[in-house]
Amino acid sequence: MKIRYMLLHAYGMGGTIRTVVNQANAMVAAGHDVEIASVVRRRDTPQFPIDPRVEIVPLVDQRDGVRPDSVGRRVWRKVRGKIVPHGEFAAAYFTERVEKAVIDYVSGLQDGILVTTRPALNLISARRTPMSVVRIAQEHMNLATHPDTVRREIARHYRRLDAVAVLTGTDRRDYQALLPGIPVVRIPNAIHTTDQTPSRQENRLVIAAGRLVSQKGFDLLVPAFEQVVRRYPDWRLRIYGTGPKKAKLKALIRERKLGDNITLMGRTDRLDEELAQSSVYVLSSRFEGLPMVMIEAMSHALPVVAFDCPTGPRDVITDGVDGLLVPPQDVDALAEALKRLIADRETRLRLGAAAVHTARDYAPDTVTPLWENLFAELTRTDRTHQTP
Repeated sequence: MKIRYMLLHAYGMGGTIRTVVNQANAMVAAGHDVEIASVVRRRDTPQFPIDPRVEIVPLVDQRDGVRPDSVGRRVWRKVRGKIVPHGEFAAAYFTERVEKAVIDYVSGLQDGILVTTRPALNLISARRTPMSVVRIAQEHMNLATHPDTVRREIARHYRRLDAVAVLTGTDRRDYQALLPGIPVVRIPNAIHTTDQTPSRQENRLVIAAGRLVSQKGFDLLVPAFEQVVRRYPDWRLRIYGTGPKKAKLKALIRERKLGDNITLMGRTDRLDEELAQSSVYVLSSRFEGLPMVMIEAMSHALPVVAFDCPTGPRDVITDGVDGLLVPPQDVDALAEALKRLIADRETRLRLGAAAVHTARDYAPDTVTPLWENLFAELTRTDRTHQTP
């Protein structure tokens, strides 16, 4: 079975990239012919390990910078039409040159399966990929977070696709309401392994990880941890990740005189080791798709404190069983939940032990068959008589 995944930037960092690479690796290990199409290439080598049997096809090489478009904007809109809507979170990537490269790639396919991984790519696939190809839109963010401009295009064009794959039950219901008659399936992302070193709950360390962007809510986590430090001054918070909010977060930490307790750690390729050395994982996001680093933390027997944000945490965590959920963006509640776990190692151990069992639902050998079954079902359909 020929399976093609399309990522915006397969050479970059981020949860979507990591999980799609995991999927590709699992599929090639299961004996399938797998390709990853990377819309842009801005680095020499991928940041996540990719099985050498997976072919990577970059469409636009931007290692020397973003070049001016060779297609005039006015001509492009008239002749081919700009598909990516205003408001799509990665819309700035889609210059005329980039959008044309994606359209040319998908238009040239004749068979196999194409899994696109964000609304911009899903919309291009819906409108330009031949119907002889099985076209699956994989959504990594919940529907409600998309602006109206994007949701309108989703409602208008996703009906041409063969299936929409979402990460949570909540999102499945939302997409089913928006797209009646279109198969919408819930297939969670898989973590790379469940065979992890468990936390021994010996270090006075809380960990968080993610892009330093507004979505991840680290600006809410800093004042919450300030309250923790007042009672437990010997506890530390490490935040792993890079992003455009780094300078503002550093200033916030400095302003609140938390430099001895909160550290921005930057990027790491040893996150599993860092998780195993921690005692609590905290998720402070304003919204999520399915927070994979949180689930990876759970596989290390780490209890989680999380905002009950849309969507993801509640789809994974049972409050009081394998983690603690607090109201979205409630800084005081987040601080109180952290203090509760810090004060009680036995509770941390109990929640962590349950978290390991929860994480097994996201193991590769659990998730990969779900994809294989979907692919097999869709490829059994006679595609030669379909109409747009």
